Amino acid sequence: MIPAGFSGGVEAASGRKKCAEQNKSNGEVFKFSQRQVPVYCFLAESLTMKFSSAFPFRPLLISVLVGSIATYAQYASGQWSLEQDGLSGVSALELAVVSETTAMIFDKVEHNPLQTNGHVAWGAELNLVTRTVRPLNPTSNTWCATGSFLSNGTMVSSGGTPVRIVPIGENGLAAVRLFEPCEDGNCDVLEDPRVRRLGSLRWYLSSARLEDGSVLLFGGSWDTGVIDNSTIINPTYEFYPPKNIHGHNGTPIYSPFLQNTLNANHFPIVITLPDGNIFIAANTQAMIFDWKTNKEVRSLPGIPNGVRISSPLSAGATLLPLTPENNYTPEVLICGGSTLDDDSVLFNSGMMSSQSPASDQCVRMALNDEGIAAGWQVEHMPEPRIMVELILLPDGRVTVVNGAQTGIAGYGFTKDQVGEADQDHPAFTPALYDPTAPLGERFTQEGLPTSDIARLYHSTSSLTPNGTILLAGSNPNLDVETHLYPTEYRLEWLSPPYMEKPRPTYSGLPRTFDYKAKITLDVDLPTGAQNVSVVIMDFGFATHGVHMQQRLVGLVSELSDDKTKLTVTGPPSATIYSPGPAFVFVLADGVPSFGSKTLIGTGAQPPLDEDALANVLSSPPLYWDKWIAVHPGEPVPAPLSA
Repeated sequence: MIPAGFSGGVEAASGRKKCAEQNKSNGEVFKFSQRQVPVYCFLAESLTMKFSSAFPFRPLLISVLVGSIATYAQYASGQWSLEQDGLSGVSALELAVVSETTAMIFDKVEHNPLQTNGHVAWGAELNLVTRTVRPLNPTSNTWCATGSFLSNGTMVSSGGTPVRIVPIGENGLAAVRLFEPCEDGNCDVLEDPRVRRLGSLRWYLSSARLEDGSVLLFGGSWDTGVIDNSTIINPTYEFYPPKNIHGHNGTPIYSPFLQNTLNANHFPIVITLPDGNIFIAANTQAMIFDWKTNKEVRSLPGIPNGVRISSPLSAGATLLPLTPENNYTPEVLICGGSTLDDDSVLFNSGMMSSQSPASDQCVRMALNDEGIAAGWQVEHMPEPRIMVELILLPDGRVTVVNGAQTGIAGYGFTKDQVGEADQDHPAFTPALYDPTAPLGERFTQEGLPTSDIARLYHSTSSLTPNGTILLAGSNPNLDVETHLYPTEYRLEWLSPPYMEKPRPTYSGLPRTFDYKAKITLDVDLPTGAQNVSVVIMDFGFATHGVHMQQRLVGLVSELSDDKTKLTVTGPPSATIYSPGPAFVFVLADGVPSFGSKTLIGTGAQPPLDEDALANVLSSPPLYWDKWIAVHPGEPVPAPLSA
């Protein structure tokens, strides 16, 4: 029997054609300012150019169709802007865009102003058009959970923590919450531990969607703590839906890498690669993980210069764009973190300081034989940051947002807390990173606006379908506070220059878009547009200044002679883009359209092994006995209390 709420998909939002016509007529689809992002362009017409030493190949080159010429990425010129508008209702500790018009926000259970069913809310759906919120109703505490989308479009929130601050809700350490996005304001969180839950207790875990549309859940702790350690570590991984694999019928599987990367390995970096394997990094180490054979390939060089990159010394990370022109070669970028000794963080809290400098280091490596042999390429951000988020733009550039210049990711731990914050010196000005530029010339802050809102611990960010970047959250406090630094509900919208340009529009996107399938879009391009391309994007999931599962994949496309039809070919395989939600952008001379949503693949749910699920549910989660022993007398969630 399929668990309630597991089946079903997401209907693509209706009215795309209407929105496209409106965009054409008045330049606005949504209230929030529309900006256009430059991306890799397939040249409809180009001059013949021979590859030679004068034109060295770089991963982010753009070519036309087969046999045509490559050129560098185009970016729209102009001014950036930053607007404050709207309140989140609950502090945006976790954030994911779930539809063309909505985002889902989770917080910890605390005294938020938003109410639901007679008690405080810790979940909300943000309307990206009106910038208003309605409460959502998770049953358990979502604090420190992870999030992913399944192949059918369902959002999965996994893990969490016991209720600590307000006596409302259940222990979320083994929780699985489902949310099927809707456009009518009637969808809500589905949660029932009798029919779905994890095989293990997990706090500060990471996740990634796989090629079969299921989710890998990796690491974390079985009890709460600012830093992982040998007494609370959960050195395992599992899947949702559960799999019968490696002799574990749905139950967690041991990972030596997690044991080896203690202490600072909460929220490890987990990125699916085009060959189906997984890049994983934590503390100062990195590996390639073959989840199908349970093999950890530990031949990758460590993070240079002693910089630690996982919580509570959190760096930002993203996979750079995968395109036909770079042969879908994966290249990872990791920025920020700290050189603090994780033993000191763990054992000498009285010595830890909110003023300890963060790192400005960025490292980048292509994950092929040549790239791994060459090792990490080191460069530097304009300023040091911890808890930094790297947000991909549709044009392939990376926006560096949020975080602090000193301290660690946490609250109430250091000897010189600022209020309760364990960090200080907020990074108020974003930076922009151009992956195609020469080493030493990739970063700039020129023209980027400066905020007056500190986005510290428990901050989040995400690209939105119209191309703006949503900045939200910040709450380095046990509960809602107004001191420096306060619990933050104000929303900001960072707009790249493309938002002020004439933007392409299109219609005809189907609800599902299968691999290697061809679709034809009706396009309306700005006058004089020459270079047209198409990308699909996964905006990912943000928590605590950690951004997971972000992805940009360039698609092969061909523009008709009259420039009104664009034939687009789906991604080559499920390893290059895992089946599930994608936002489709058409770019004209580096200016993106609105990103309409589709489901890559068929929209089917991931494989469900009913025996593995039944086995998970047949006994308490792994480490449950330890948790009970450490927390005698605390409430026990159903059905474990039976």
